[in-house]
Amino acid sequence: MNTYCSHLSNEQEKYALFYAELVQKVAEVAAQWMASGFCHAVLNTDNMSITGESFDYGPYAFIPNLDRQFTAAYFDHSGRYSYGNQPGICKLNLELLQRPLAAAIRTNDMGTALSKFEDFYDAEYRRFMLRKLGFEELDNSVDNPELAELLRATLRFLNSYPVSYHHFFSDIATTFSSKWRDDASCILSDSEIGQSLGTSDLFVNWSGIYHRILSNLSPDEIEKISLTLNKYNPKTVILRPVIESVWENIASLDNWIPFYDLVKEIQGV
Repeated sequence: MNTYCSHLSNEQEKYALFYAELVQKVAEVAAQWMASGFCHAVLNTDNMSITGESFDYGPYAFIPNLDRQFTAAYFDHSGRYSYGNQPGICKLNLELLQRPLAAAIRTNDMGTALSKFEDFYDAEYRRFMLRKLGFEELDNSVDNPELAELLRATLRFLNSYPVSYHHFFSDIATTFSSKWRDDASCILSDSEIGQSLGTSDLFVNWSGIYHRILSNLSPDEIEKISLTLNKYNPKTVILRPVIESVWENIASLDNWIPFYDLVKEIQGV
């Protein structure tokens, strides 16, 4: 407590408050994984941290497309730690943590804290996803119906077509233009995704919603959208084939050059 939760040291119910804070932290980091398309792969209890940080991941991977069944660990044949199961597994692990903590914290207090997991998760997932779509300031409006509609349309599109999850967002960032504010047909028109799926009903619906939101923004706000898109959507994502290729060179040839080249690419050097 003194090391990681010193701000609670003088609180009468410091242990209960510690657990409540941990629930929020774990829910939020799980939401960040999901929005980032990250699969931890080994979410058994000893691979989670009481600080609520990402911890002890080995065979992790980023999803190639939005597939809830995607698994990163070669031994996870049942899909227990699949991409889509991560929030539920995190909540289960918090529930299991209640057993030893029951010696210091009332069970009812921990139950009340854990009941808020979904609310914390949903809020953080929405916030992070909207940032990936360019809306960092507008996302504070919890009841904004157009942003909620845009997020639903985004997920419907990504769930319906095997497009690259990461290329979809990086393409938005790299091709974004103020022209999108004036003409919905310009949205992703220069990208492979837009050229191949631009006439599909789901894409037309998604781009129409995006255009409608942009059309109500000022030029300065449009510029902020562009900055936010580039801030939250990396151009390089280390998908499994990239990881395996780099590791093969290290394991077989003791060749670290591809690793250092990848680091430079990620850093934009």
